[in-house]
Amino acid sequence: QVQVVESGGGLVQAGGSLRLSCAASGRAFSSYAMGWFRQAPGKEREFVAAISRSGSETDYSDSVKGRFTISRDNAKNTVYLQMNSLKPEDTAVYYCGARPVVHMLVVVTASYEYDFWGQGTQVTVSS
Repeated sequence: QVQVVESGGGLVQAGGSLRLSCAASGRAFSSYAMGWFRQAPGKEREFVAAISRSGSETDYSDSVKGRFTISRDNAKNTVYLQMNSLKPEDTAVYYCGARPVVHMLVVVTASYEYDFWGQGTQVTVSS
């Protein structure tokens, strides 16, 4: 089992940048595929980005592709989401998810497939 805690959210102007972090406790962090999702008020949780156990495989939603970058440091038990060129529509609570997987290259993009979630971190982008 793993626990994850997100941090790094805040208020930023449109065009600005933020880096979110998701720190995982417990053993075998490298056994988990990781993902970032977000939920805006009145909307369903949506996929943002995901990364494989090895970190070599990534996937992004079309709305953030080219602006956001997901990465992980297995030695630090942490996954990151670098967000550049932020837009007001990026405003949401951002959640980190973890799912144990066998294969090193699997990327998980469906929220229902994740077993563990953090409490979320608020990102607000002003226009």
